[in-house]
Amino acid sequence: MAFDLVVKRIYEPPGSDDGQRVLVDRIWPRGVRKKDAALTLWLKDIAPSDDLRKWFGHEPERWAEFQKRYRAELDGNGDAVTELRALLGKGKVTLLYGAHDEAHNNAVALAAYLRTRA
Repeated sequence: MAFDLVVKRIYEPPGSDDGQRVLVDRIWPRGVRKKDAALTLWLKDIAPSDDLRKWFGHEPERWAEFQKRYRAELDGNGDAVTELRALLGKGKVTLLYGAHDEAHNNAVALAAYLRTRA
């Protein structure tokens, strides 16, 4: 199944081509007002566990292991994954995250997970 999925920092302004905007962080990003986020959904339950998030700490050298552990969490999180897949079935979805690192964050790992398990 092909789907239209992009990843974007929540601090970037909403775009008319974002489709459904889904925040995939467990913690609300600092300095962002809920009305300005233009969210379709805040899917906290799909975010990494607090223990995994704290262990990772956005350290690039832990990226490969983080992805492995996060994929294992996602494999056991059928309800949240199913909810996100349902949105993908309706059109474009933009996964939103608050981290500074645009290459090493849970939204990037989640997008890769979804693409390899389409």
